[in-house]
Amino acid sequence: MTILFTGASGFLGKQIKAVFETTNALVSLGRQTDNDVICDLSFEIPIVHGVQAVIHAAGKAHTYPKTEAEKQAFFDVNLKGTKHLLDSLGNQEIRKFVFISSVSVYGLEKGDKIDESTPLLGKTPYALSKSQAEDLVTTWCSQKGVPYLILRLPLVVGPNPLGNLAKMIHAIQKGTYVRIAKGKAKKSMVLASDVGTLILHWIQNTSAPSGIYNLTDGHHPTFYELEETLKVRLGKKW
Repeated sequence: MTILFTGASGFLGKQIKAVFETTNALVSLGRQTDNDVICDLSFEIPIVHGVQAVIHAAGKAHTYPKTEAEKQAFFDVNLKGTKHLLDSLGNQEIRKFVFISSVSVYGLEKGDKIDESTPLLGKTPYALSKSQAEDLVTTWCSQKGVPYLILRLPLVVGPNPLGNLAKMIHAIQKGTYVRIAKGKAKKSMVLASDVGTLILHWIQNTSAPSGIYNLTDGHHPTFYELEETLKVRLGKKW
């Protein structure tokens, strides 16, 4: 099966790519010149042929917009980019479609055992652009009769992470990290390579159901656990 893969050069994308490379033909799509299809989905409709499945992992995250232009960038990349990708598929016989979303769509600062029926209250540009992109994917796939898998991911961990985890690692490495409230808050997470393994199994399983799923590894560590683990790994004294 030939799979069109967006976001292959990103943090999560590299881990997914490593899982798939030995089992399927991947056609990468992105802005970098090392992609098979070079395209900026935020303002271009790519030309693609001969693909049977899609993994859409490209997206904008890990930044806090301060201007209207920065806010709009989330919608250009996450929403318009998804629309342009769907427009490019035309009448191709797509058998599977995977979209990477985020638990940020719930708009919750805290909660316990948040499930997929929880209302989508996210109001940030990132959350809104992801939830609206989810709607595009589900509508398109339903109209085309294409099975879809939407994964709402929590903190994604793995080699050379991004976002707040990267900041935590950097601060502990420098010795400037401050523990807040004894580190009792908990954080759901998932290993990036496990996301790739799950997607691979879902694509290969012809009877796998469509759906939207939260995904974690089943253990929700406290910040204290994270901090202590990183401290030991980095060889730092507290």
